[in-house]
Amino acid sequence: MGSSQGKKIVFSNHAKIKMIDRGASESEVIKAVEEGSSEPARKGRLMFRRNLTFDDIWRGKHYLVKQIAPVVAEENDELIIITVYVYYF
Repeated sequence: MGSSQGKKIVFSNHAKIKMIDRGASESEVIKAVEEGSSEPARKGRLMFRRNLTFDDIWRGKHYLVKQIAPVVAEENDELIIITVYVYYF
């Protein structure tokens, strides 16, 4: 767990499952929240995006870039990772 804006970053169980399924690590998600660009998401949440050099195989196809895009609910003292999208290109 990291921290951003002085707030603890907490992963929901759903986010942990989606990270495994989609190929994202906790450290990549934390970097996306701390260093990525943010945009509004549904239900008053934020989505962060950060592109990472990948240059590897994912599900049988070669990709150069992996984009980590966590959706975050901001609470008083926590940033809760609701889900994590991962895009390969």
